[in-house]
Amino acid sequence: MNESATSGEAGRETLAKVLGKTPSGLHILIAGDGTGNTTGMLASWVQQASFEPPAVTVAVNKKRYINDWLSKHPHVVLNLVGESQNEFLKQFGKGFEPDEPAFEGIVTGTADNGLPTLTEALGYLEGTIKGQLESGDHLIYLIELSGAGTEDEESLAKASPWTHIRKTGFSY
Repeated sequence: MNESATSGEAGRETLAKVLGKTPSGLHILIAGDGTGNTTGMLASWVQQASFEPPAVTVAVNKKRYINDWLSKHPHVVLNLVGESQNEFLKQFGKGFEPDEPAFEGIVTGTADNGLPTLTEALGYLEGTIKGQLESGDHLIYLIELSGAGTEDEESLAKASPWTHIRKTGFSY
């Protein structure tokens, strides 16, 4: 049996490697500021958190201005990215300033909560933030889900979501 490396630089390097292999799906988190402005960001730390009521958690870096929007207007849409949908990574991977249009060149629809959906994503979940937890350099939001949609049920059934594996557990 191997001994675990739990201290020092060697232990930290092992932790980074193993943690980085923890898979996560890619989503585009969409939020609004409550006055009609909307934005989107790439979110890779999304996890189902409850069956009843259905809920997920989403981690957002504390440095992102979207945290201010989420505290004022707690409605969100999470779009599930498919394994070949590189256009979403290119569009949303760099992030946006608050006054910068996030959806130029992207076909959108509208969820029941009034926020944009990405029509070409595998599907979307919509919900309301019910709580948050501070976790180091991120805020973790608990989102109770109220609806979902997809443009194509058959494609959703056949498609695979984008599974993300990082090189290290200490950075994106």
